[in-house]
Amino acid sequence: MSWNPTFEPGCPDRVSIDAIQTLIVPRARDLGGFEVRRALPAPRRQMVGPFIFFDQAGPAELLTGQGVDVRPHPHIGLGTVTYLYRGDFHHRDSTGADQIIRPGELNWMVAGRGVTHSERTSATARTGPNSLFGIQTWLALPDAQEDVVPTFDHYGIEALPTIEDHGASVKLILGTAYGERAPARMFSETFYADVKIDANALLPMPDDHEDRGIYIVEGSISIAGQEFGPHQMMVFRPGDRITVAAGAVGARLIILGGATLSGPRYIWWNFVASSQERIEHAKAEWRQQDWGNGRFDLPRDDRDDHIPLPE
Repeated sequence: MSWNPTFEPGCPDRVSIDAIQTLIVPRARDLGGFEVRRALPAPRRQMVGPFIFFDQAGPAELLTGQGVDVRPHPHIGLGTVTYLYRGDFHHRDSTGADQIIRPGELNWMVAGRGVTHSERTSATARTGPNSLFGIQTWLALPDAQEDVVPTFDHYGIEALPTIEDHGASVKLILGTAYGERAPARMFSETFYADVKIDANALLPMPDDHEDRGIYIVEGSISIAGQEFGPHQMMVFRPGDRITVAAGAVGARLIILGGATLSGPRYIWWNFVASSQERIEHAKAEWRQQDWGNGRFDLPRDDRDDHIPLPE
């Protein structure tokens, strides 16, 4: 399938370097056995479209018996996306969802007024050496949807559209791009995709979204003759036509963006909201631990422990 026929890829060297509005270089943090790199929120950029949180976990190699155990914890006012390149996670949440996610699949959890979930390396994976490598992101919900009923959806590899053309392959995870639409329900204009580009091939960015960014997972790309390497995020000036070229070994990218929200968001721990008052209410309810009688409950089969409210 070809790209959007109204868009000619063009030459990346004709793109001005000024088209990069913000360059983000996340710092790595060791969480004990694996590293996490956080690109959003950044000091100079809180969001790209609705995306307010962006973490790369790994790559890491874990020994037999080892794994990741993220105990039950709460969210409000956002949707969470888990997308893996290697390894797996066992997701359980207070909607009743109980799902193993594997590479190339999508877990889409809408927290709305409040949800609790855990993510752990599966028991099967722990029977031998296992890997962890993936991206976790949050999307802030628009004002009118901040208090929607929590939901969870899982989509297998075959459900996510793939667009291939001229040495580039795009798997659309969320939203709309290049004339395709991913199946998960969105609350604002969004695009989010896993991209592979062959050596020296070109990728035109979608030109029908207000905010657009690229995160380089592996390899390198060039823009206006300047090369950028792994673990860098570029956010582009709205309205510019952008084409990037892969380097000599190709590139693996995440492209993301969409419409900006009506205003900035407050973010504290795992809570995102349009007002500080909403966050204070959520903090108070999590502190009460009145499971199942208010905003929060614990996952049905993961109730023995939870992450306490930070001091």
